[in-house]
Amino acid sequence: MSGQTEVDIGPMKKISSMFSSLQEKLQKDREKKVIPPQSAPPPKAPPHPDSTHKPVQSFFFERLVVVSLKRRKDEGYEPHITYQFPTATSRSQKEEEEKSLKAITLFCFPEGVNWAPLTEYHSETFSFVLTEIDGSRRNGYCRRLLPHGNGARPPEAYCILSKVACFGLFSKIFDEVEKRRQISRAMIYPFMQSLREAPFPAPGNTVNIKSFIPGSGTEIISLTRPLDSWLEHVDFRTLFRCLTDEEVLQVFAATVLERRIIFIAEELSTLSQVLHAVAALLYPFLWQHTFISIVPQVLLDVYLAPTPYLLGIQSNLLHHVTDHTDLLIVDLSAQMGNKFISKIGDEDMLIPDKLQEELLQALCMRRHDATTDELNQVVSEAFVTFFVKTVGHFADHIKKSRDREQPGAFQKKAFLKAVEPKSSRNFVKQFVQTQMFDLLIQEQEKQPNHEGFFHKKVAEYREKRKRERAKSGWVKGVVV
Repeated sequence: MSGQTEVDIGPMKKISSMFSSLQEKLQKDREKKVIPPQSAPPPKAPPHPDSTHKPVQSFFFERLVVVSLKRRKDEGYEPHITYQFPTATSRSQKEEEEKSLKAITLFCFPEGVNWAPLTEYHSETFSFVLTEIDGSRRNGYCRRLLPHGNGARPPEAYCILSKVACFGLFSKIFDEVEKRRQISRAMIYPFMQSLREAPFPAPGNTVNIKSFIPGSGTEIISLTRPLDSWLEHVDFRTLFRCLTDEEVLQVFAATVLERRIIFIAEELSTLSQVLHAVAALLYPFLWQHTFISIVPQVLLDVYLAPTPYLLGIQSNLLHHVTDHTDLLIVDLSAQMGNKFISKIGDEDMLIPDKLQEELLQALCMRRHDATTDELNQVVSEAFVTFFVKTVGHFADHIKKSRDREQPGAFQKKAFLKAVEPKSSRNFVKQFVQTQMFDLLIQEQEKQPNHEGFFHKKVAEYREKRKRERAKSGWVKGVVV
């Protein structure tokens, strides 16, 4: 990215604190022919799924942005913002939003300038995350579509910014947006105004939005949040459509041990759905490193960072990824054969055999005709149980401080010694070195929470084991 203009780099500073420093390091270190030693610290993580502190969300969304492609003077097209709702009111707010809005154009059209007018285009929905310098995060939901008209024309993108992570809900909202766009762009804004004025529903609840459409009258759109709020941003179908169960386990193993992983696909929707699904497999842990579900072309050098990451790159940009050292590169578009373009080689041996067998058996319980919620339940249950069995006893090894104002202390050696079976200890020894494990322990040391979903699963598992042991002891007594 040598010789980038200020316009290219400016939005990066707003996307993430990592991007700004990484861009400068890559530029300087390329001249010295070395890889940067360290990217900037990862942004602050969102509240933990088991946390009792829930983010306050007044609106469904903060802003709707329309991004259109305009022809450049030389050749190709360049994305520009043609509308935003609501508009910034103050001058300071406009300046603050300007950098974020420039960044949005990169994510809505990450392919760059290589576009041509089209007569047919299958609309697609995808998402990305904007991380501000202060560590706060906003989700970007995007629907790219071909506007109604005659002849060849470029697609346009509708992007919604929200603090809420709920992909399924916003996909339904985009269905309504697209339906109105085919009539007139002006029909979109009354609907979005009604949506903005509506209260965001609690998990499991529904909100009804009234909207008028010429020829159809007033319609009522029902928007329901899933009951399991930590899964509402996830749809595992795409992940298991692209990869076999065994391949998913290899990706999971590499992710758990915080390696550098790149996913390749043609469709933006495939990339965003798969990356969010992989991150969801980590529950109750949170991915703490670089996470870019769709990497814009101008940011491709981020793959050279030596720190862990999950990146999504479009197939037509793969040739830019020339250094495959210590990388797991997963081709989601490959129909048959090997899905791994590059591997370290030990991915299928990281998880102990017995645990792999149990995971595969649990995944076999899903039905081919399962709904999204049913599939999410089966898949999440399988991987939550994995963590319950391997590290679910961590709370037993946090020694409370006599001073209630002081955090507890994690007894690492005692924790590792208690890992059962012993064949799992080598894996757990590696896992406890990760940032995601360290963050969870720090949170439990400061504010123990025994009421969360994961802790309930641990209690259920222990009760089950107790019954099994009691039954086993009774059977032995009868036999004797």
